[in-house]
Amino acid sequence: MKKLTAVVLAAVIFFCTAGCAHRTEKPIRFRVVTSFYPLYIMALNITDGVSDVQVDNMAGQQAGCLHDYQLRSQDMKNIEQADVFVINGAGMENFMDKVTAQLPKLRVIDSSKGITLVKDESGEENPHTWVSITNAIRQVSNIAEGLAEADPANTAVYRKNAEEYEAKLSLLRKKMHEELSSISNRDIITFHEAFPYFAEEFGLNIVRVVNREPDSQPSARELAETIRLVRASGIKTIFAEPQYPESAANIIAKESGAAVYSLDPAVTGENKKDAYLTAMENNLTVLKKALK
Repeated sequence: MKKLTAVVLAAVIFFCTAGCAHRTEKPIRFRVVTSFYPLYIMALNITDGVSDVQVDNMAGQQAGCLHDYQLRSQDMKNIEQADVFVINGAGMENFMDKVTAQLPKLRVIDSSKGITLVKDESGEENPHTWVSITNAIRQVSNIAEGLAEADPANTAVYRKNAEEYEAKLSLLRKKMHEELSSISNRDIITFHEAFPYFAEEFGLNIVRVVNREPDSQPSARELAETIRLVRASGIKTIFAEPQYPESAANIIAKESGAAVYSLDPAVTGENKKDAYLTAMENNLTVLKKALK
């Protein structure tokens, strides 16, 4: 009987302690919602160590780019509860008219503000700004300043965190420039229009983008044209993305003799602050191997 009483007493103490601990946790005071993964990673770094600030990612960590993304009712509820909504801008979030119409008082941070945008052959601006480390640094700065304005109580922390993260990005950018400087073979073929800013930053020449829409497959005509181009130009490298099937790239490689490699635009990944840095480090390794 005494043993049973002791067990019951221990259980009561445990649950009371757990309950008390839960009640003393600091509540969420300020909520940041990002539109998709690369901005989520930036926001995690900027808000690091601020216990009463919560960062949520609207589209989820495996959603990829937001091309033709259709907002769900849960997305709108998520955004509605945000103190700030961080977007890439540059046309990536084509649903913003709907968001601002329903939530006219929502505070939005456009992270691409001030970035010079490149255009594709049709004249459409390319929204994949963050794939350039230089642009990513600018976007981190824009987000930090937007958060500082929206939440002045944590201005100093946001700016300090942003400066530290920007320093890491700058160091990696310098390393990539140094290690890629001696590469003479700079002509590449890519799938999906994700790499013009990256190519511009590191002096790569994108000869052809095979499939501009990531969720569709290139036509037989496009495949045939690309195979002829590769054979005629002597291009040895085709770059696919880990987020999408490599079937078309493998067909081109088989018919042309080129090799398939994977470049990561950092649109999916783990819930880790260094995820973007890791993706770019891996891209450096791939480029050194593919273009040697």
